[in-house]
Amino acid sequence: MIFLKNDYGLGAHPEVMRALMETNMELNDGYGEDRHCRAAAEQIRELIGCPDADVHFLCGGTQTNQTALAAFLLRPHWSVISADSGHICVHETGAIEATGHKINHVKTEDGKLTPELIEEVLVFHEDEHYVLPKAIYISQSTETGLIYSHSELKALRECCDKNGLLLYLDGARLAMALSCKDNDTKWEDLPLLADAFYIGGTKNGTLIGEALVIVNDALKPDMRFLIKQRGAMLAKGRVLGVQFEALMKDDLYLHMGSHANRMAQALAEGIAAKGYEFAIPPQTNLLFPMFEKELVQRLAEDVMFETYPIVTDTHQCIRLVTSWGTTEDEIEEFLKLI
Repeated sequence: MIFLKNDYGLGAHPEVMRALMETNMELNDGYGEDRHCRAAAEQIRELIGCPDADVHFLCGGTQTNQTALAAFLLRPHWSVISADSGHICVHETGAIEATGHKINHVKTEDGKLTPELIEEVLVFHEDEHYVLPKAIYISQSTETGLIYSHSELKALRECCDKNGLLLYLDGARLAMALSCKDNDTKWEDLPLLADAFYIGGTKNGTLIGEALVIVNDALKPDMRFLIKQRGAMLAKGRVLGVQFEALMKDDLYLHMGSHANRMAQALAEGIAAKGYEFAIPPQTNLLFPMFEKELVQRLAEDVMFETYPIVTDTHQCIRLVTSWGTTEDEIEEFLKLI
């Protein structure tokens, strides 16, 4: 089977596995207080140019989002604004709502929030009969595979500052966003744009692991308490630190993201050359081509993918995802099938 279903189906990048094997018999302190977590955190602080940032290592994206937003939404009547396609809305089983906080989900054309869309929510939530929006949630790249430009992110930051909102950035696919050919945002821009964000490892070369970066000083106190309370504090925290040490070395993190993007670009160009259109313009490693329904059924015999809820009388949209481990042979084989 050709695997184009997601970007976490493989295990770990060989360099990450090598680092885990080399440190396997070390004795280390637990709960993220080992030397590897400290070293990886310092690497990240240097990378983003923010020496005062707090860095915490957690296992997965949903866990990280729920824990981080617990610090954002300290009062029970506060809510978070998200695009209706945002991960916290559609892929986390109501994890945020389970804490008693409402998500103000906004319908968007492309999966991206704008200041105008945020302002509409704020105007509607005008008094104590409604929840009080306190934060916005975005992902970079988005669930539609698109990225926010630096100017779009800056506009969101200004909107947040104007309205007393906090900005949280889900970086599950941050590697693909920062290595995208259209990207104009740098590592060191992130602390200036977001109050907190995470650097995704699960979808870019680790077995497990996300690095949560807290920039806003008001969000830093008690974060370890919140992590522990949510079952997100790994006793063998060194497993996460070792992996992120390897990711940050020699620009491996962005190298893997760039490979995923290159494979997606080759796949997109091949699909377009055969006359097929895309429901969403290709930009990173998520592609949304429209195929005849009969072709989709035939592809399912040889390719692992997901369907996407855009459908016409004759065509069905599917989601194809490339990763750091996708090969040129897989791309060529898929193009032969269509």
